Amino acid sequence: MWYREAGDFKKTYSEDSQTFPIRLDRIGYFVILLVAVLVVPFFITSYAANAVLVPFLIYAIAVLGLNILTGYCGQVSLGTGGFMAVGAYASYKLMTSFPDLNIFFVVILAGFVTAAVGMMFGLPSLRIKGFYLAVATLAAQFFLVWLFNKVPWFYNYSASGQINAPERTLLGYIITGPNTSPSAKYLFCLAFVILLAWIARNLTRGTLGRSWMAIRDMDIAAEIIGVNPLKAKLSAFGVSSFFIGIAGALYFTVYLGAVEVGEAFGITQSFLVLFMVIIGGLGSILGSFAGAAFLVLMPVLLKNVLVGGMGWPTDIAAHFEFIIVGGLIITFLILEPHGLAQLWRIIKEKMRLWPFPH
Repeated sequence: MWYREAGDFKKTYSEDSQTFPIRLDRIGYFVILLVAVLVVPFFITSYAANAVLVPFLIYAIAVLGLNILTGYCGQVSLGTGGFMAVGAYASYKLMTSFPDLNIFFVVILAGFVTAAVGMMFGLPSLRIKGFYLAVATLAAQFFLVWLFNKVPWFYNYSASGQINAPERTLLGYIITGPNTSPSAKYLFCLAFVILLAWIARNLTRGTLGRSWMAIRDMDIAAEIIGVNPLKAKLSAFGVSSFFIGIAGALYFTVYLGAVEVGEAFGITQSFLVLFMVIIGGLGSILGSFAGAAFLVLMPVLLKNVLVGGMGWPTDIAAHFEFIIVGGLIITFLILEPHGLAQLWRIIKEKMRLWPFPH
């Protein structure tokens, strides 16, 4: 009875079209944001940062990017891991070639480099779609991993082929390198999440986002009514790759610190981000965060409960995790294709009508 629009009067178009039309939703959003910015950094531990919070924030950015392409524009992509590798190696080359360049701008520029590469590999989407486009992006995944493995210039001719993030600071705080504090890692990634989520929300609600959704729903009809498929599809690939490139740069510089492309950005990474989109919900900003949170938290919980609490062998617990993820993907695809975001919308509708029947 407390979750109602009673007293929420809309006097302008901007008020009527705001992201959170119900006052309680707005209050909850700002409370979560304030807790994330002003409370969590003072209590965060190294384990919480490295096992849960930092990977969640980075994967949330990657899922936002893939959701823009697949959920909003309807272009299937299996090359997320390869595009994350582009962001990681671009940030590495920028950090080593320009030692005085601010780490914030390193990550942003890595995103722009990935956007250019993504638009180049998105050109086939003008002629093919569906399964054939998925195969084309899968080919991009394998090509990019092969390229970073075989061309020594990308890893500065290192004998091991591994790239290591140099130490960089921002506002006097160490952001990359082994001496980084958990709160610095967390706040740096959180700043990008807040900025990119705001950009994604505004893009998807604007003219560009509506052209993406028109192409997704029926591309021929969209072209007839004046939507330019070249602009819509390539912009979706560019924006999506920009987000994914930033996620890859943060994954390398802030989270891991040292990577080998085959292990960190293989096909498994592409499928993991795709599963996050499916479980969270296609075409949903909230679903991107829900899917990332679910698939980051679940392995940690299973490890603590099955291995730490019940004494299960680690390999059996890992296989049990695969069983759960596979079962959930099948369940969501059959019963609720719009994922956790749709379940949350249904719960909110029930709360608004309770105790009256729907």
